Amino acid sequence: MTVIRTELGDITAKHYADAIVNAANESLLGGGGVDGAIHRAAGPELLSECRTLNGCKTGQAKITKAYRLLCDYVIHTVGPVWHGGKHGEAELLSNCYRHSLEIAMEHGIRTVAFSSISTGVYAYPVQQAAKIAIQTVRKMVEKHPEAFDEILWVLFDERTKLMYDGELQK
Repeated sequence: MTVIRTELGDITAKHYADAIVNAANESLLGGGGVDGAIHRAAGPELLSECRTLNGCKTGQAKITKAYRLLCDYVIHTVGPVWHGGKHGEAELLSNCYRHSLEIAMEHGIRTVAFSSISTGVYAYPVQQAAKIAIQTVRKMVEKHPEAFDEILWVLFDERTKLMYDGELQK
């Protein structure tokens, strides 16, 4: 049975899972927030590999090696920028989680750690993002019950963790 949980912490600081999911931008060349932290911790080799991927569309995901990070892979997904919720943001955000887990399955990755996609500089409301994230992951686990051992969110602040925990308890 797949364990789904949250943890407070820095996704780059220790081994949480075989793959971590980066909240990337469409260039995949690094940015602010968790994206910048992952690129800094992984080292320049990550940027070099990302340059070969020709970017990534919003809602999609791509995979690289993790280099100096304490995991094997980084799955980069591009979440939607919040524009009030009437521009397909929910579907795009759900696609981020679904595509990330599909890539993990294709590579035999059994443990995946997510950051909170789109809730930083992309301004997606955390409560709504958490609901979409948890629902999408649960659907994937129901559809593929043998695929994963653990899926977790490593969350940087207590408020965000409380929102995700609240959704998990529903």
